[in-house]
Amino acid sequence: MTEAIHFDPLAPEQREDPFPLLELARREQPVFYAPHLDLWVVTRYDDVLKVLKDHRTFSSAGALLSRKSALPAQAHEVLAEGWPDMPYIIDVDPPLHDRIRGLVVRAFTPRRVAEMEPRVEAIAGELIDGFAHEGRADLIERFAWPLPLSVLGEMLGIPHVDLPRLHEWGQDWLLLQQERPTDEQVSHARGLVEMQRYFVSALEDRAREPRDDLMGALMAAREDLTVPEVAGVPLDLMVAGHVTVTRAIGSALALAFAHPELREQLADPERAPLAAEEVLRLESPAQGLFRRTTRDVELGGRALPAGARVMVHFGSANRDDAVFDDPDTPRPQRDALNKHLAFGKGIHFCIGAPLARLELRVALPMLLERLPNLRAADEPPQREPIFFARGFRKLVVEWDA
Repeated sequence: MTEAIHFDPLAPEQREDPFPLLELARREQPVFYAPHLDLWVVTRYDDVLKVLKDHRTFSSAGALLSRKSALPAQAHEVLAEGWPDMPYIIDVDPPLHDRIRGLVVRAFTPRRVAEMEPRVEAIAGELIDGFAHEGRADLIERFAWPLPLSVLGEMLGIPHVDLPRLHEWGQDWLLLQQERPTDEQVSHARGLVEMQRYFVSALEDRAREPRDDLMGALMAAREDLTVPEVAGVPLDLMVAGHVTVTRAIGSALALAFAHPELREQLADPERAPLAAEEVLRLESPAQGLFRRTTRDVELGGRALPAGARVMVHFGSANRDDAVFDDPDTPRPQRDALNKHLAFGKGIHFCIGAPLARLELRVALPMLLERLPNLRAADEPPQREPIFFARGFRKLVVEWDA
């Protein structure tokens, strides 16, 4: 097998703009093998959808795992101090997936999300109040990650003082999934174990003394699930639930600076929800996730063997011109907008999507209203280093204070 498409999401040029390469792949080699990653990459919308809807053929085990090499023994020794087999809803298959998802559905209700809207507005306003007079800030550090992290912290019942370290531990979990030097992998393993211990302890507290928060609701609804099995839920929610919104806020602002019409729509509370959906389509925060074939299968004209590692590329599928006309241009009124795959599809459709949508439709108009003439600063933005993600680690902006 030859590598006609050189796929390297961590290369600087592909970090900055992966879309020309993905367009080439969709046109010439829609399912291709990247030998240096031992990864089959699926780029066309219909093929991505086929994978997402067939969980029997395409297992979600290792859904976040981009590295092909095993962890070093030192990292395994650290992980053994926690719960190496703790299940996370993002990468478990039925029947355990169905039991955990059922728990989440019972506890993470639409009503609980809707009741958070006043707090989302208040938290966003308080954050902006803290820097609006400065005229310049890194909006990722000052707003884009504190907002969703604070919202989830309140829902779960986490003290505000603990949020920064949970943010760091969440990054450890994600970075542990990709190729890193041995010393870094050991450090990331320690962070993950600390995060596991944190949530197991918090849930045990609620078993002894029930509370009216999301972790309390999870414990009340857990039925026959063990505490470590339940602990994977708030851990997953805390990480996936805030980094998606963080990335989307940064991407929305970068697009708004380049496209005045989109900026106008994002600034309008009535039109912001659709404009945010278009941002999610264009700059999918999770560019893709991973699957493993359970049998030999043909996909996109290629024969994939059993046990093959597969990346379903949401970001590519969301720019497939077979589904989205003029896919690289922001057009929130497009007919096919509701078909985008930024939150996935099938049994693993993102459980936090309603909360993410609420946060985006509140935050983006507020930023553009409260920070007059908001614009990119002269300091180049920095992309984040997660293999399968698209977002900014740093985005410095200016406004008329």
